[in-house]
Amino acid sequence: MSVEDLYSEIVLEHYKEPHNVGEIEYPEIFAKGFNESCGDDIKIFAKVKNNIIEDIKFLGKGCAISQSSASMMTDLIKGKTLDEVKEFIKNFNKKITGEEEFPENSEEWFELSALKGVIKFPIRVKCASLAWHTLSQGIKDFENKQKK
Repeated sequence: MSVEDLYSEIVLEHYKEPHNVGEIEYPEIFAKGFNESCGDDIKIFAKVKNNIIEDIKFLGKGCAISQSSASMMTDLIKGKTLDEVKEFIKNFNKKITGEEEFPENSEEWFELSALKGVIKFPIRVKCASLAWHTLSQGIKDFENKQKK
């Protein structure tokens, strides 16, 4: 595994032209994340309607891995229910830490599998998972507000 593999074409494409960048006014979900080991930071904004993530955007600054992972995440979870998103986050975290393999020949996991190079660089796993942990916390906060 080389550093070049870490920054595959897909990762660099999402870094240079990230998807879903911006803010959402009056989001149901808002969360901030920060990676102390490298200084990456992110804000996640999401519109939720009928328990479905109707729209999601992010603002952040950081390395190619953290920003491209956020871009891919926002593409993949738009239109999913909160339960589907929580399950997807759990599965992503298992894969990005090497606990499970990235599925072969899966359209849904194809772009995300470009991040699997970080498994051999544990400090970079935090970069790849920053947006995912941040969204997970945002969903927990949202659900706790709904219970009150």
